[in-house]
Amino acid sequence: MFFEYPHLLWLELLLIPLIALYVWRCLRGKQPSLTVSDAAQWDTGNGRLAAWSRHLPFILRMVALAAIIAAIARPRSSENFEKVDTEGIDIVLTMDVSTSMLARDFKPDRIGAAKDIAMEFIASRPADRMGIVVFAGESYTQAPLTTDRATLINLMKEVETGLIDDGTAIGNGLATAVARLKDSDAKSKVVILLTDGMNNCGEVAPQMAAEIAKTYDIRVYTIGVGAMGEAPYPFMTPWGVQVQNVKVEIDEDLLKQIAAETGGKYFRATNNTKLMEIYSEINQMEKTRTTVDSFPVYSERFMRFALIALFALLAELLLRFFIVRRIP
Repeated sequence: MFFEYPHLLWLELLLIPLIALYVWRCLRGKQPSLTVSDAAQWDTGNGRLAAWSRHLPFILRMVALAAIIAAIARPRSSENFEKVDTEGIDIVLTMDVSTSMLARDFKPDRIGAAKDIAMEFIASRPADRMGIVVFAGESYTQAPLTTDRATLINLMKEVETGLIDDGTAIGNGLATAVARLKDSDAKSKVVILLTDGMNNCGEVAPQMAAEIAKTYDIRVYTIGVGAMGEAPYPFMTPWGVQVQNVKVEIDEDLLKQIAAETGGKYFRATNNTKLMEIYSEINQMEKTRTTVDSFPVYSERFMRFALIALFALLAELLLRFFIVRRIP
C-alpha cells in the first residue's frame, strides 16, 4: 500500500502538540472531586480504572483525527495487475494518388472508394499505430505513425490527386513507407500498398524497395485497383467533362512479386465490394495478439481509515453521554 499524497501525512505531527497540551492540562489542573453525604455507594473498588476511563474520549478523538489525515492522503494498493491483449502491429497505408485514380469503375471513383474503405479500416483497429503515405510521380508521408484515429481519418479525407507530379512511382511509395517503419519496435510491421497502374517513374526500383522491406521484416500487402478490361475515365474537353473508356493496366506480376518477397499477399479489387472484402481479409490476417501485463490496477484503501475515524467518533460520543459524563 502507498499514499497518493504522502506529504499530507506530515499533518499527523499536529497530534503531538495536542497530546502534550492535554497531558499538561491534566497534570496542572485539579483532580475532579465530588462532595456527597455518603461515599459508600461510590466505592466500587475500581477507582483507578474509572480515573483512567475519563481519558478515553480524548484518545478516541486523536485516533479519529489520525485516521482522517491518513484517508485524505489517499492510500492506494497496486497488488493486482490486469492482463490485457495488445495487437503490437504498426501499419502504413500507402496509396496511389495519380490521376488514373479518378477512373469511375468504383463509386464515386477509385480514390474516393479507396479513401472511404481505408477510413473504415483505420476505425476498426484502435489498438494499432497507423500512418499514411501517398505517391504518384513522387511520394510523401501524409500522416506519421500514430494511434490518434481522429487525426488519421481527417488526414485521409484530405488525400486527393493533383497535389504532386503525376505518374506511378511504386518503388518510391514503398520506400517511404518502409522508412516510416524501419525503426519501429512493434511486434509486427505491415505496409498495405494500393495502386491502379504500372511503375513508370521514381528513383527507387520497386524490387529494391521490396528487398529493403524484407530486410526490416516488413510484410507488404499489395492491392491492384481497377476493373477487368476497360474503365470509364473523365476527360476535360472544351465542351466540359466527358467520360471515355480507357484500358486498365496494372502490373500484377510486380505486385505479386513484392508481396511474395516480403511474406505478404496480393489482392485484385474490381469494385467497391471487393475492395472492402480485401481490407476485411487483411484485418483478419493481421490479428496476432499477445497477452502482456498492463499497468497496475489501483484500488483505493481510504475506506478503512474513514471507517476507523467514524467508529472512533461514535465511540467518543457514546462514552461522553452515557459513561464518562462530566458533572459541572
